[in-house]
Amino acid sequence: MSTLDLDGASFHYVLEGPGGAPVLLFSNSLGTDLSLWDAQAEALRDTYQVLRYDTRGHGSSVKNAGPYTIEQLGRDVLKLADALELPRFSFCGISMGGLIGQWLGRHAPERLERLVLANTAARIGTAQAWSERAALVRKEGMQPVVAGTPARWFTARFVSTHPEIVDPWLQALGRTDPEGYAACCEAIGQADFRDELQRIHTPTLVLTGRHDPVTTPEHADYIAGRIAGARRIDLDASHLSNLEDAEGFNRALRAHLQP
Repeated sequence: MSTLDLDGASFHYVLEGPGGAPVLLFSNSLGTDLSLWDAQAEALRDTYQVLRYDTRGHGSSVKNAGPYTIEQLGRDVLKLADALELPRFSFCGISMGGLIGQWLGRHAPERLERLVLANTAARIGTAQAWSERAALVRKEGMQPVVAGTPARWFTARFVSTHPEIVDPWLQALGRTDPEGYAACCEAIGQADFRDELQRIHTPTLVLTGRHDPVTTPEHADYIAGRIAGARRIDLDASHLSNLEDAEGFNRALRAHLQP
């Protein structure tokens, strides 16, 4: 694990895999960190250079005061890739990371080989709801958010049968920096790519969980129906589909990345 200073902001990242191999860059969801992608890194690092990083406000990366914007978070990705001398890469983002992916697809297509948008939407929720959540965690900390998270992130079946996966992630969410979390809430609240999707031309895979109450299959349909040539796959999972159905997620990812 390494750290880079990017214009005075520190970013924590892990780069694994054979030098010269195609680059696959992963972007985490709100309230998680780069370890969200452990199963994907393990499956793919023999074939790809796998780059994971903690999004601004999360993990061991910079946690400056917000609000943030998705454009800012997208430019963080480009600065990280530039610092590591990676001119082109495939990008896989889940939830908030999927919003970052949409921004990159619209504003930095020359950097992208392929794009994976997982458990995301062109518009997630409402600005008011995200503003209220940001205010809540700034006032009361992370515990009110943690309490309602299992039903958003995982199916009830997975919660009951895989506590060894679910419980550590809820504990990690509780340790998330409240200001970093709130600032990213504000970024999500202002993001709206509904009028931008038709301008994305990077080969795109849209992944969704059949049981996702946050970014539903209908949200995935909306994205896939507006990005020319996009492929759309359902997984037997809720919001964090790469954890709940890692095998299916990895299989779909491999297929999409094949030249």
